[in-house]
Amino acid sequence: MPKTDSWTWRSRRFAAALLCLGALGAQAADFKLPDLMKLLQQQKSGTASFVETRRLALIDKPLESSGELSFNAPDRLEKRTLKPHTESLILDGDKLSITQGDKRPYTVRLQQYPEVAALVDSIRGALAGDQQALEKNYTLELSGTADKWQLVLAPSQPALTKIVRRIRMAGHQAALQTIDIEQADGDSSAMVISRPATP
Repeated sequence: MPKTDSWTWRSRRFAAALLCLGALGAQAADFKLPDLMKLLQQQKSGTASFVETRRLALIDKPLESSGELSFNAPDRLEKRTLKPHTESLILDGDKLSITQGDKRPYTVRLQQYPEVAALVDSIRGALAGDQQALEKNYTLELSGTADKWQLVLAPSQPALTKIVRRIRMAGHQAALQTIDIEQADGDSSAMVISRPATP
């Protein structure tokens, strides 16, 4: 290939690469918070498995648990921990029911614990695609594209900043795949969510 033709070929490849990068940048710029919320709203219900790793300041070794999650829009969320110990948390509206092992279940009203309610509602609000509910207690920052997005929730209420520093959620399209929570006291948790394979 002559030198001039080689230069032309390389310059065309370079230009094509720039166009591709520009298209990716435009795609990322076009994906905004309302777009993500619309995607999440499409998922009216679902069941998934989870693995959660918690790191506590007082314990050297991370604590790992696993189980199942289920969600029914707009406000029912259930977390069933199967390992290492059985535990069930059922959030239905303002009512949170907790069952540990074979102990008797007990129920609390979230309105009695507004800071806890705000933390729980961050997950429920994201699953429901409820931007208004999320923005009551958090400043939202979205990055990425519909195929690979990350939503960062920073508490906007002074009382909530005493509990949580930051929540990071990431996913693909309407599927929430990870939830990372950094607490104000230095403790943290990382949850990986996987949906069953479609037959």
